[in-house]
Amino acid sequence: MSTTTSDVAAGLREVLRPVLGDREIVGLQRLSAGANRETWSFDAVAGDSIERLIMQRARGGAAQPGRCSVEALVLRHARSGGVTVPEVLVAGEAPNPLGRDFTIVGRLVGESIARRILRDPDLESARRRFVADCARELAAIHALDPEPMLGRLTEISDPVDSQRVAYEGFDDPHPVFDLAFRWLTDNRPPAVGSCVVHGDFRMGNLLIDEAGIAAVLDWELCHIGDPRGDLGWLCARAWRFGESGEVGGIGSKAELLEAYEAAGGLRVGVGELRWWELLATLRWGNACLVMVDDHRRGRSRSVELAMIGRRIAEVEYDTLLLLPELVR
Repeated sequence: MSTTTSDVAAGLREVLRPVLGDREIVGLQRLSAGANRETWSFDAVAGDSIERLIMQRARGGAAQPGRCSVEALVLRHARSGGVTVPEVLVAGEAPNPLGRDFTIVGRLVGESIARRILRDPDLESARRRFVADCARELAAIHALDPEPMLGRLTEISDPVDSQRVAYEGFDDPHPVFDLAFRWLTDNRPPAVGSCVVHGDFRMGNLLIDEAGIAAVLDWELCHIGDPRGDLGWLCARAWRFGESGEVGGIGSKAELLEAYEAAGGLRVGVGELRWWELLATLRWGNACLVMVDDHRRGRSRSVELAMIGRRIAEVEYDTLLLLPELVR
């Protein structure tokens, strides 16, 4: 399996040859990345021709093989539907010269590190339009025709049961989570139709430049489900990165819902959104459990995964903050 920089460069030359011809791989560097994917930046050079690219590759031991190819399909579909996403160059499943599933897309200019987006003076204008930009992108995602994705994307018909089954599978009980699951079950909002859902639309997965959202990134959790799940996830406290704004640390839920409806999305009430925010908080708790379980069981030994596992206590705290607001 390719692990060194020289191995990755050699693998990139091989997988790019059918689409770009022979290219030299220049400036290859691994960037900071999520827990499930490695992210590499590089230029593919032939004479005066330079392709500036990003490669995402599944981490060692990662579950759900084949997701990169599905994600590439989704990105192409989203781009054709007016969602702001990078252009896919090539994607592949293991076995291949890169040793793992991968996707290669065009490299765009912008900032994805949340704390910089929230504080950089040069991005002040982007912050002012952040909530409206998010609403526009989410409405466009939820308006995509789901038909081409059926059979390729997971369909989640009951998001509470889906998360509960995952939680109970760890045999790692947390009474706060048990209480929240019971409340969610007893207070379900009326059902709406299913659509394409990004699944991880949040600060940190959005590329921002001075003009606003330059790209919606990281579609690996895309599925068919309830569009309100994306709204609740965006508003979860974990994605505010220490700032007070209810939407990614910027703006209010009321502002988001008004802009989302104006862009063609559903009408969603603030009280209804709190239910989805609580479910999103439990989703993040489950994600923490997944990652620390991967570390404990040796599927992917990682200090980063172990540290994320310690954040379960933060999720419990966030859950306790939400429950009194919901039950009074």
